[in-house]
Amino acid sequence: MKIVIPFKKENAKSRLSGILTPDERCALAMEMLYDVIDATGGFHVDVLTSSLLNSASIDSHTLLSDQGLNEALNDYLSLVAEHGCDPVMIVMADLPLIKSRHVKEIAGSEADVVIAPGKGGGTNILCIKDPSRFRVDYYGTSFLDHLQIARDNGLSVEVYDSFAAATDIDEPEDIVELLIHGDCRSSLMLADLGFVVAVRDGRAAVERS
Repeated sequence: MKIVIPFKKENAKSRLSGILTPDERCALAMEMLYDVIDATGGFHVDVLTSSLLNSASIDSHTLLSDQGLNEALNDYLSLVAEHGCDPVMIVMADLPLIKSRHVKEIAGSEADVVIAPGKGGGTNILCIKDPSRFRVDYYGTSFLDHLQIARDNGLSVEVYDSFAAATDIDEPEDIVELLIHGDCRSSLMLADLGFVVAVRDGRAAVERS
């Protein structure tokens, strides 16, 4: 099993610009990447990025690519297929709530394709047993697209239903979930920056002291 984590450092997490500075957003993106790498311990991990990370604490293999997400990942799948066709698990870099048990459960599935959906129809984790028979199509409702791609190729599919795997951190309201449920580097960073959970009109919200 090979795990690949696409990671964008430039203008990271732009939708959090209302509550975090550019430097803070970059730092949060890095901390979430570390959290995901921690959850993938024991597997071969590649980080697919367009920029040097300059971090000695990331001991995974960094692959540089200036292509778009789909092109870079499909090229990666083709490369793996050419060198032995190991299973590939694509894990997004903004899933700080996942733990090693989630990764192991997905890796242990007997289905040809395992999809962990994100909010709004996205795909947060995608595990492909035979990368020579699958091409990704992210953006938009990629969960539905990946279901259809699997069916078109006669592949069995398992949908992995998990709160942790579904919680990607993109919007300010996602920070609430990270502060409530997180026990990781990124949640500790936000707490150090003064972020706390507050109740407004009976609902949890985030505030910064």
